[in-house]
Amino acid sequence: MASSNAADQSATTSKNFIIKHMNADHQKSLAMYLRVYCHVSASEAKSARLEDISLSDLLLSAQGTRYTVPLDPPMASFSETRGRVVAMHKECLQKLGISDITINEYRAPRGVGAVGFAVCLAAIVGFCRRDNFVPGSLVYETIGLDSFPAMSQLCYKVQPLVFSFLVGAHVIEATLLAIKRLKPHGVPFLSAAWIGWVLSTLVEGFGAWMRFDAMVKEKRGKEHSQ
Repeated sequence: MASSNAADQSATTSKNFIIKHMNADHQKSLAMYLRVYCHVSASEAKSARLEDISLSDLLLSAQGTRYTVPLDPPMASFSETRGRVVAMHKECLQKLGISDITINEYRAPRGVGAVGFAVCLAAIVGFCRRDNFVPGSLVYETIGLDSFPAMSQLCYKVQPLVFSFLVGAHVIEATLLAIKRLKPHGVPFLSAAWIGWVLSTLVEGFGAWMRFDAMVKEKRGKEHSQ
């Protein structure tokens, strides 16, 4: 009898620790469980909390509604909880098409990246109008294109093609960045960071992708070293 009481007390202690730990440090995982296993919308799942846990299911709540997430197969003991919730977390990431690395800031180009950004911006500004390569225009006079008549004539001739290519390519790259990078890494739509990355890609193109991927790699390295 004493052994049974001790086991019950140990189980209760384990449950309380798990509930407190999950609500404090893994609320994002709880929200994903609701989205994947209970088909709750992302906005509703944001308030997810773990109310109770048994060897066979999780009892979650969000915005006043309770949901049950079955554990299949049931656990033999609460010592299996960590491995089970980690596996569920990874499964949810895969099904939702998101990453466990969240980026919540925009990083401006620096060094060589800043030079590339400036060159791309200058090209867009320069080729936005054919008249920029005509004597008397601000661009023509500022750059001194009168010293390079053949170049100014060539730029005038290819301006529509170059500008269309630059804008078209960068619009495609910005759209793909929003879908393939910003959304999976949790950058909120139309947030300051989202706008910064999209506008930057519209100007510099793939340079923004490289900088974003470097941030993800840097953050993943920091998390793995902890």
